Amino acid sequence: MARDSDDTTPLTSRTELIDWFAAGEKPRARFAIGTEHEKIPFYRETRKPVPYAGEAGIRALLEGLARETGWEPITDLGNIIGLHGAEGGAISIEPGGQFELSGAALPDVHATARELDAHLAATKRAAAPLGIGFLTLGMSPKWRRDETPVMPKSRYRIMAGYMPKVGTLGLDMMLRTATVQVNLDFASEADMVRKTRASLALQPVATALFANSPFTDGRPNGFLSRRSEIWRDTDGDRTGMLPFAFESGFGYEAYVDWLLDVPMYFVKRGDTYHDVSGASFRDLMDGRLAQLPGERATVSDWANHASTAFPEVRLKRFLEMRGADVGGPGMIAAQAAFWTGLLYDEGSLDAALDLVKGWTPANREAARATAPRLGLAAPVANTTLGTVAAEALAIARSGLRARARRDGEGRDETVYLQPLEAIVAAGRTLAQDRLADYEGRWGSCVNPAFAECVF
Repeated sequence: MARDSDDTTPLTSRTELIDWFAAGEKPRARFAIGTEHEKIPFYRETRKPVPYAGEAGIRALLEGLARETGWEPITDLGNIIGLHGAEGGAISIEPGGQFELSGAALPDVHATARELDAHLAATKRAAAPLGIGFLTLGMSPKWRRDETPVMPKSRYRIMAGYMPKVGTLGLDMMLRTATVQVNLDFASEADMVRKTRASLALQPVATALFANSPFTDGRPNGFLSRRSEIWRDTDGDRTGMLPFAFESGFGYEAYVDWLLDVPMYFVKRGDTYHDVSGASFRDLMDGRLAQLPGERATVSDWANHASTAFPEVRLKRFLEMRGADVGGPGMIAAQAAFWTGLLYDEGSLDAALDLVKGWTPANREAARATAPRLGLAAPVANTTLGTVAAEALAIARSGLRARARRDGEGRDETVYLQPLEAIVAAGRTLAQDRLADYEGRWGSCVNPAFAECVF
């Protein structure tokens, strides 16, 4: 998660909230790809989590990475909590110390892969003297929630206080999970609607393809993507499959109305985060917020509030694909390639919409509910997510071929789909492979994950 916004321009009308989203529209020639991924740090010698403070803590890691990259620090009440680069990328830390790259907006998946390689190389150089490694799993496999360090970020303290009021697993989401996202552009409101519908319907397919969080508290947890299941009991007001997105008339206005109904977490003024958890953004617009009487909404308040909604596909000034567990570098690039191929070619987008056009709201919700446990075997309509995944991959491959973006070796972006095609061909997710390892050569112990499931 990048820095919170600090635009103090006043907002006075609902139309301005709608216009904020519309301002994200870009001509197709400027479409870009932004990739974000989280990775869980641990001490290689002890397999213990990494706290913020100390000579070999997260703060020291951020300071070391700043020296490696020349990126500028982001601070919160005097604590370094991230870095930002001149080209638009940023490093941040999630509540449990998950180390996140929010990548720059780049022209193709080749550039995304290069960015990722450079980031991992710099991070490893900074981490090596501290004895820190990073897991390629979507959930910490060993430590209990109460053993997981908490990072000193003001917004996270507010969120942590509110989460247990609205769900039972929100703190697990914050402290123990890791995801990969790709952020993609839209050209118009109609284009946004088409991409939102296709990607929402197919998000359970991504959950199945990228399932990689089968362990919790040192043992199998009964899921292939426990991370995805955790989101189902985090906060129903701000998560889920957005069924209204498939209704007639969906657009910026409908999303704004939904977002206005999402309870707030905080209002940021200067360097201070004011806890207004549970409050209404409408009251802030009207100057009637009980916690901050007379204070009125600004552009930064709206941008920050938009970042505290967590549906499976999130609209900001781009679209965020949020259904996947993190994996290794090949899987991170594969996620960018999958959605780029589906959504950035008109023919492929048409085909993706055709693929899901017969699905009912109940079909979509059922797929979302069963994908975390069953993966590719999960049913949807009259087929399975595995069958749909094979068709979606073929569509994505066609879309990437049509883009014809080639690297220095003459390869197009379809090369990055290979890990997903191998998963579909085998009918087995990364999580299933790791569970087989656990039952076999790992000897019913997760400790080998700290040597084998690492960046």
